[in-house]
Amino acid sequence: MTQDIFLTGITTTGTPHIGNYVGAIRPSIAASKDASKKNYYFLADFHALAKNEDPDKISQSTLEIAAAWMALGMDTDNSVFYRQSDIPEIPELTWVLTSMTAKGLMNRAHSYKAAVQANVEGGDKDPDKGITMALYSYPILMAADILMFKATKVPVGRDQKQHVEMARDIAQRFNHHYGDVLVLPEPLIDDATAVLSGLDGRKMSKSYNNTIPVFAAEKKLRKLIMKIKTNSLEPGEPKEIAGNTLYDMYNAFATQEETAEVAQLYKDGIAWGAMKQKLFEYINDHIAPARQEYERLIADPAIVEAELQKGAARAREVSAPYMDKIRSAIGIRKLG
Repeated sequence: MTQDIFLTGITTTGTPHIGNYVGAIRPSIAASKDASKKNYYFLADFHALAKNEDPDKISQSTLEIAAAWMALGMDTDNSVFYRQSDIPEIPELTWVLTSMTAKGLMNRAHSYKAAVQANVEGGDKDPDKGITMALYSYPILMAADILMFKATKVPVGRDQKQHVEMARDIAQRFNHHYGDVLVLPEPLIDDATAVLSGLDGRKMSKSYNNTIPVFAAEKKLRKLIMKIKTNSLEPGEPKEIAGNTLYDMYNAFATQEETAEVAQLYKDGIAWGAMKQKLFEYINDHIAPARQEYERLIADPAIVEAELQKGAARAREVSAPYMDKIRSAIGIRKLG
């Protein structure tokens, strides 16, 4: 039985927040330490270009995300941790896959359809106004990320499932034309993964500007938690835990026993201010040791760069010979 290969990408478009941590970073770091698994983790900096991000912001985000994963315990010896743009075979494979991808498939991409709908609803005569080819063909680059390393399992949220299915469709079409060269991936969706609400009660997201950075300084962390939206129930009045942002955040970090104790405090009518203070203290205690390491890495980016270069070298041990095989399959070969 062949070993499954897992692949996870992190787009470099912001500062990691606690929603990212409990939803993706923490389970990925645990998996990176599992000797029975083969894991690839990469910083998707080319993907960031599809959002037209500021160049300095992409660079800073790359540093912050890499430092966060390293500080929180990523096992970079047992897994391959690299930057997308350090692997020249990925954009090369992207172009090869573009030559095999039907335009109709790209027309069905959720991100493209959402952009078109926004234009139509905004009254624009051109439904494609402002839509770049990077946004339109984003799923092809994602397919290259996945297929380059023969990934069999791609952990994604339900909103990203389509991209993995598209990668599979593209690979099947390629294999039909050129032979059994590419490995077909499968999306791996964990419905038990925590999805946290942000400061305003909506899903925690950079888009909503309602996030709590994982490594916010202690005073900033407390200030942000104190801003979390609550209802008007007074101290002493029983409170519901269902759909409560403070409870959900605590539950995402705490043990079952600790969470059960807090559920009882809700029944007893804990004051919102007291609950916010309790949440702050718990998260701060949990993050504090890694925060110190994160700050050390941010202050010395050369350490992070060296780790990414090490990962890139290991990744290219796979991507370079595989790309040679793909080139040969499509007829781009040396002549003698």
